[in-house]
Parts: sequence; structure tokens; C-alpha cells
Amino acid sequence: MAPARRGLLLVVEGPEGAGKSTQVKRLSAWLGGRGQRHLELREPGGTPLGERIREILLDDPTREISAPAEAALFIASRAELVERIVRPALERGTVVTLDRFFLSTYAYQVHGRGLPEDEVRAANMLATGRLTPDLTILLRLSSEEGMKRADRRGIRDRMESVGDGFHRRVEQAFQRFATVEWQHAHPECGPIVAVDAGGSEDDVERSSREVLAGRWPDIFAG
Repeated sequence: MAPARRGLLLVVEGPEGAGKSTQVKRLSAWLGGRGQRHLELREPGGTPLGERIREILLDDPTREISAPAEAALFIASRAELVERIVRPALERGTVVTLDRFFLSTYAYQVHGRGLPEDEVRAANMLATGRLTPDLTILLRLSSEEGMKRADRRGIRDRMESVGDGFHRRVEQAFQRFATVEWQHAHPECGPIVAVDAGGSEDDVERSSREVLAGRWPDIFAG
């Protein structure tokens, strides 16, 4: 019997309010409708430990956490998710769709918080075992528009509640990540394709699926 085809790790990234969660859910629903084995996950979260870490990091806007501790918690959640859920799913041939991965750590904790990139990068490689996404769809949206969308959802979570200057640095970081130069210098991130998130949810889904169909037409075309 031939070995099972390895699955795909597809990540959706972007700043607050870009619509990552919506697009991951839409992509998962589309895959399910096609009968494709798939798994929808989010960061932080996806395991009992990860969900507890998510509560600590996001639920209380007034909770004070130092930048190094914040990074360590995100990375701990990621290590558990990769080891217990993501790798086994990929080995079974599952398409894994993930709402955020380590590109967010580079944007929020390195560029946003000012932590040293080399140290965060090393910790992340330990957490992921050098697992590289097959593709990251980077939803591009201005921090101003993103926070307006976040406010329309209701009360801001802890990360959304950080000041405007922080969110502008995060936006600028994501813009940098879309460049060929940055990607060549960070091969652990895999290929990154930017998609305009300023349109309707249907428009963003259509653009994202076009990107995916161009790479894996047997799964995403049609």
C-alpha cells in the first residue's frame, strides 16, 4: 500500500480585524463541502493547554504581562499544538487551516513589543520542530480600519487594547513580511502571499481560493 500523501499546512495571517477567523472558517467549510479531509485550528488554542493560555493572554484587557512572558506563552501554546495536533494531522494527509502561526509572533512580539528577533526565532524553531507552512495567506489591512472592525465586534481583547502605535508597528511588520527580500531571509516561514482584505468577505475568499488553486489545483480548483 502506498504511503498516505502528506497534508498541507495553510496559515491565514494579518493584523487585527483583517478577517482571519472568518476566512479560515470559510475555507474549512469549502473543503468540507468538497469532501476533503481537513482540520480547522487557531492560535493560541487548539489543545487544553493552548485554550487556557488563550484565556490568560486575551480575555482580560487589564491583565499586565511582560513582553518576554507574553512571547513565551504564545510559543508554549504553539509547541503543544504542533506536537499533539498539527504534525499527526499532516501525517494522515489532512489539510490543516490555521488562524495565526509564528508570523504573528514576529509581528507582535518582535516588531510590536521590541523583543530580539534572533532569540524569538530560536525559541519558535524549538517549539515547531522547524515545521514550515506550505503557504501563508497574509490579509493586508490598515491598522486604522482593522481596529474599527474590531470595535464593531464589541469589547477589545487584551491584544486589541494595546495602543495605536503598537498596531501601526504590527501593520508595518506584516507589510514587510510580504516582500521577497524578507521571505528569502526567513525561509522558516515558507511562502507568503498577500491578499487585499479591504473588500467584502466574498471578495477576500475568492482571492484566497485563487491563490490556493494556482498551487494545488487538484484540491482547490473549481
